[in-house]
Amino acid sequence: MTEVSAIYTIQSKYASLSTKEKKIADFILKHPKESVNPSIEELAELIGISESTMVRFARKLGYTGYQRFRIALARETIPSNEQVFETGVSDQEDPIDTVFLNTQKTLDETYKRIDRVALQEVGKRFASARNIYLMGLGGSNIIALDAYHKLIRTGLNCNYASDFHMQLMLASQSTDKDIALIISHTGSGNDTLALAEECRNNGCDIAVLTSNNRSPLARMASNVLHVTTSTSLLVAESFSARIVSLTIIDILYVEVLERMKNLGVENLNKMRNVIAKRRI
Repeated sequence: MTEVSAIYTIQSKYASLSTKEKKIADFILKHPKESVNPSIEELAELIGISESTMVRFARKLGYTGYQRFRIALARETIPSNEQVFETGVSDQEDPIDTVFLNTQKTLDETYKRIDRVALQEVGKRFASARNIYLMGLGGSNIIALDAYHKLIRTGLNCNYASDFHMQLMLASQSTDKDIALIISHTGSGNDTLALAEECRNNGCDIAVLTSNNRSPLARMASNVLHVTTSTSLLVAESFSARIVSLTIIDILYVEVLERMKNLGVENLNKMRNVIAKRRI
């Protein structure tokens, strides 16, 4: 079944919209492509209305939420090659060049704007916490697993699960002596927010690694580790954001080891020795 045009839906239901909703409609109809990339928080501020009005607008159009509307608008306005590569690509461009250059750009932009104080503070909290919870869903779960793979070498008590319900169970056991690193490209998924809410209710410190530092998830964190990317937050599996997130995990790993001093090195050597025994 062919999906109804988001632009057509706005135009056909325009007369039934409230004054504030018409303000949203006018902006989107005038700037359809430019309305896709900003987060709901950024677009609401740009238009001059509340986030709740944005949600009501999408639902009045027949979508279950703003994100569903945003996806429909993107399909209609963003070229298919840009949806794949996260950036505009001509038929003459080499995919290898496109992906490498985009990743390099995201690395450079994040490096220029990295919050060093936040990184140091999270490293400090990791080194002193009773438990470290490493959480993320979908593609972010892979980054959480990488963090677990790195940090378990330090000898610190790290906790990780691939299943959402298992992560929720871990969050239910968190305390004010613990810290949770929650990873999310968009910072707006309901399940991810549920993890953060459970940790917060238990007094657990929350650090967030995200591309959207104005997201609902970021607002729940004590420290935000921000990946600066020019790509659309609509692309939840963002190539460049994933690579930079893994780099930030590496920085945290080094930061923790430096804070642990000799104990960290001893634990690291224990790991290396036990692995070495399994090699020919």
